[in-house]
Amino acid sequence: MVKTDAQNISEILTRGTDEVIEKENLEKKLLSGKKLRIKLGIDPTSPNLHLGRAIPLLKLRDFQNAGHKIVLIIGDFTGLIGDTSDKESERPMLDTVTIKKNMKTYVAQAGKIIDIKKCEIHYNSKWLGKLNYYEIGKQADNFSLNEFISRENISKRLEAGKRISLRELMYPLMQGYDSVAIKADVEIGGTDQRFNLLAGRELQRYYKQAPQDIITNPLIEGLDGRKMSSSWGNTVNLLDSADEMFGKIMSLRDEFIIKYFTLCTRVDLQEISQYEVLLKNGDNPRNLKVLLAKEIVAMYHGQKCALKAEEEFNKIHRDKEIPTEIEIFKTEKKTYFVLDLLCDTKLTVSKNEAKRLIEGGAVTIRNGENETKIIDWKMEVEVIDSMVLQAGKRRFIKIKIGKA
Repeated sequence: MVKTDAQNISEILTRGTDEVIEKENLEKKLLSGKKLRIKLGIDPTSPNLHLGRAIPLLKLRDFQNAGHKIVLIIGDFTGLIGDTSDKESERPMLDTVTIKKNMKTYVAQAGKIIDIKKCEIHYNSKWLGKLNYYEIGKQADNFSLNEFISRENISKRLEAGKRISLRELMYPLMQGYDSVAIKADVEIGGTDQRFNLLAGRELQRYYKQAPQDIITNPLIEGLDGRKMSSSWGNTVNLLDSADEMFGKIMSLRDEFIIKYFTLCTRVDLQEISQYEVLLKNGDNPRNLKVLLAKEIVAMYHGQKCALKAEEEFNKIHRDKEIPTEIEIFKTEKKTYFVLDLLCDTKLTVSKNEAKRLIEGGAVTIRNGENETKIIDWKMEVEVIDSMVLQAGKRRFIKIKIGKA
């Protein structure tokens, strides 16, 4: 049964939304009790869904809880072509092997937020892979080149003399045709997707369908202050462990606390307003960050894991102890150059990263009660059984002498 409660509808249309296109029309439909088809497409350009991707998924859940039919499209075809809506340079084409690998757990990850059993799931290669040049040409006739190049990121690239491939012009057509294929009433997407979302409306008109209404959601900043993006590695992933997720949220910049509460959780908005007042009145941001971290961890791992993650975080960062559970690295070497040790233990992905951490004073060795900070990336360290190597705030490894 579809809910037509005015307050619930108002929150659906306002919480975590940047723009609602044809808002009056959509509001009228929602109040009428009509069961709508709500579309979200996600391209598997990386193996992980992160909190930025969770924002539109949470909006899908809002619609699902209100009784509407949600339709999740995994872009196994659009992911090959690549969307450069939010990119400053051309996105390379991916191959089918990479796409298949990336999307392996996408449905399960989305299922942490939405009820998969009650939604439709489609892979857009099913219809996009069947289109021929003639059909694509008819679709493309609905748009002009000027419309495409007037987009902010595209115009900036043109002004900078950067290459723009003809392939990039095709992406909005493909995303738009997805809406035709599933007969979407509403499509959800980030603000960077606005042109693609509007393309869906145009193609639906061309195919004699009622044009979909649109809800855009704000983009969220990652842990380094830039837009959250897997390519930048500044993400909080839905598959992160409870401890890792908690630690990442605790490293969040203070100015993003309220935004994360609003977009990434479903904590009551009045309660969030009270948090905002506390911050303005000088309350320690760490207190609210702890609440945020526990809320987000509980969403994806459960309340019990959230409480344990808080205990573990305090143990490491407040009490300066090592983690309760720590991975073991075995070696028969008696001495080790520190850069090699950091890479071999996989505490860093490269020697350059290891150098940066050492130069930033973020690498230490603990041997019992003794703690030594490594300050010279050229040094060779003595390997002592059961010593603990720490890189950064959250990465630890215990070194054991023996055969690997």
